[in-house]
Amino acid sequence: MPPSPIPAIALAGPTASGKTAAALAIAEALAPRLPVEIISVDSALVYRGMDIGTAKPTPAELAAVPHHLIDIRDPLQAYSAAEFVRDATQLIADIRARGALPLLVGGTMLYYKALFDGLDDMPAANPAVRARLEQQAATIGWAGMHAELARVDPVSAARLAPGDSQRIQRALEVWHVSGRPLASFHTSKTEAAGARPIGAASLFSLEPTDRAWLHERIAQRFHAMLAAGFLDEVLRLRARGDLHADLPSMRCVGYRQAWESLAGLHPMASLPERGIAATRQLAKRQITWLRGMPQRHAIACDAPDATAQLVRVVCARVLGEGT
Repeated sequence: MPPSPIPAIALAGPTASGKTAAALAIAEALAPRLPVEIISVDSALVYRGMDIGTAKPTPAELAAVPHHLIDIRDPLQAYSAAEFVRDATQLIADIRARGALPLLVGGTMLYYKALFDGLDDMPAANPAVRARLEQQAATIGWAGMHAELARVDPVSAARLAPGDSQRIQRALEVWHVSGRPLASFHTSKTEAAGARPIGAASLFSLEPTDRAWLHERIAQRFHAMLAAGFLDEVLRLRARGDLHADLPSMRCVGYRQAWESLAGLHPMASLPERGIAATRQLAKRQITWLRGMPQRHAIACDAPDATAQLVRVVCARVLGEGT
């Protein structure tokens, strides 16, 4: 059949809400009428060699439905929201040209926001400025850098933790390059060249009505990751010798806590507690992002028939009929 009149469907939700299983169920339900290809919307799944701690789909799951934007970067490399918009926009066009439905799946809300709303027209990275900021941080520490940010950009400083070195550095970099605070760029959205962001009305989300349900899922999954060899995975990454704790890849939730424990900064016995707490904070931020997207169609992920509900409403949206 011809491609769906819907350019793409997006499935979001906090970590551990069941997005992967739900996406595969949607693909299976649509398969008799319309093939589906999945585009990952996850800033951690882009990295090769980071499988257990990212809850990357299994080889069987990856084989069941074509997947994109997984294992496309070495952990030494960065991957920006602008690169995601460029890649996802091209993939949406390519998948539709093949007569299939693009299904975007993941929890990196910044990527969704960039795709739906366009990109902030802010300065590109400046290696010279970053180098100077890193030298300054080595002298006064990131808490001192946070205080400096509070002086020049109090709005950004108020929303960043004093230890969030990556984002503090970026906010200071923007200020030094442009003379403007980071927030001032949020009102001047532009689309990437050739980008045609899909509408947020095509966004479905899995959200818990009971946070305790999600917290229990997060705890179970983190313990399962440890049992599956997560620490060995991080040990292999450390053994490369070219990775460090401030890289975006190593700042991913779980990896950062494991790296710190292996470096002796925290007792190894505290890793489960710290990893679970960090993942719960991530989920809280993801839910906050989602609640700022009123066009979304939310499904209670803790409902017994959550997957069936989601499949039904997505199929109705895509095919224009009930299922």
